Amino acid sequence: MRKRVVFLFDVDNTLLDNDRVSADLKNHLEKEVGHERQKRYWTFFEQLRSELGYADYLGALQRYRAEYPRDPHLLTVSHFLLEYPFANRLFPNSLDAVDYVKQLGQAVILSDGDVVFQPHKIWHSGLFNVFEGNVLIYVHKEQELQDVQERYPADHYVLIDDKLRILSAVKQVLKDRVTTVFPKQGHYANDPKQLATYPPGEINLARIGELVNYNLESFLGRGGVPNAAARA
Repeated sequence: MRKRVVFLFDVDNTLLDNDRVSADLKNHLEKEVGHERQKRYWTFFEQLRSELGYADYLGALQRYRAEYPRDPHLLTVSHFLLEYPFANRLFPNSLDAVDYVKQLGQAVILSDGDVVFQPHKIWHSGLFNVFEGNVLIYVHKEQELQDVQERYPADHYVLIDDKLRILSAVKQVLKDRVTTVFPKQGHYANDPKQLATYPPGEINLARIGELVNYNLESFLGRGGVPNAAARA
């Protein structure tokens, strides 16, 4: 059934504070394997991100294992990742923002990531149920817009993402059929190089909870004026 508006939500640093997750993992690694090996893990992590185009925490752990096959602390790190309380890392009022836009159209997760840890994170944060199973995870989501449109046809899309690079790439393809929303949360959103390279979002938020201040006309690209009734 054709929906007039589909809201596409990124996950990491948009709905969920992934910088906090990474900081907690760094502290755990520091405690379990020491400073030098903690740094080595993040070297593997950045290598993989450069190769794959997305964060692969478990893949970095596999590379760590290949270099340190007898490290007895390896399993504690694996347990930390799999048992992490992701629901506690949702940004304040993020679920209120999702519930609000459900009144205006359909809400869908549009994320990048690996085939194990990213779905695990979305499930254990509670987001899978909040979005009623409407979850898309790609290697490079900005390259999969045709598939997105076939699965969730709409007259207009609203993309909420903390990466200006992604917002810009999607805008170039969908043009007036998408409104870009930029929540300035996390290290990507506050990177001076990114801010200088790409144009701002059409709607810019200090935090995801501010999404409720915008009415449907704003999301359709007709001015981007906050909803006075919602602010009151």
